[in-house]
Amino acid sequence: MIRPDSQKINSNYLDLYDIVVPKNNKLRRMKDIIDFSFIYDEVIENYSITKGRSAVSPVRMFKYLLLKVIFDLSDVDVVERSRYDMSFKFFLDMAPEEEVIHSS
Repeated sequence: MIRPDSQKINSNYLDLYDIVVPKNNKLRRMKDIIDFSFIYDEVIENYSITKGRSAVSPVRMFKYLLLKVIFDLSDVDVVERSRYDMSFKFFLDMAPEEEVIHSS
């Protein structure tokens, strides 16, 4: 199941990103320039809006793959780095306190 509003972030700590992720950060610039919403249009037929358990956002999964390629990381490494690298969490549209996916 996929929720259309899965991109909304509710957190009291979002202002941290303005402090720890500089304006000239590569991932911040990519996030500002690229509209990743096209991914939903490509995969929506593979997801149900009403049935099944909640899925991780396809946009977020695509961004994980993008991080993996850009930084030449393994699956385990990209997930581990996403735990502590705030620029990764910012790029992934995650709240600072949000848990990352499992590396499997």
